[in-house]
Amino acid sequence: MSLLSSNMIVPLFFLSEHPEAWVVLGMALLTGATFIALTAYSGFSRLLGLGHLAWIPMVIYLAGQVSQAQSGSWFRFWLITVIVLDTGSLFLDAANVVRYWLGEREEMVKGLSGEKPIALDQQP
Repeated sequence: MSLLSSNMIVPLFFLSEHPEAWVVLGMALLTGATFIALTAYSGFSRLLGLGHLAWIPMVIYLAGQVSQAQSGSWFRFWLITVIVLDTGSLFLDAANVVRYWLGEREEMVKGLSGEKPIALDQQP
């Protein structure tokens, strides 16, 4: 939930004055679209970690902007929060993608790949 808030909700408060907010919001939308495509391809598998690949240049860009943000401001607090949360997520994503390539390709949530639609009256 904190990733969703920091990447898709809080940027809305900074759009008028900070281009960094547009970058974060744009990357969140790109990530969402990538997740849809990856889920259609492999279901809810460890491969979804590739969806955050675009965050790498974003986090590097944001890290370069911290020194220019006013000390003690809500914007600076948000900027640092996004960097910390997204970097942590990238490490977890990297581990999941490596596990996928090492053979752990099963869906973590069954039925999302589109290969076998689940009937609403079907028991798991």
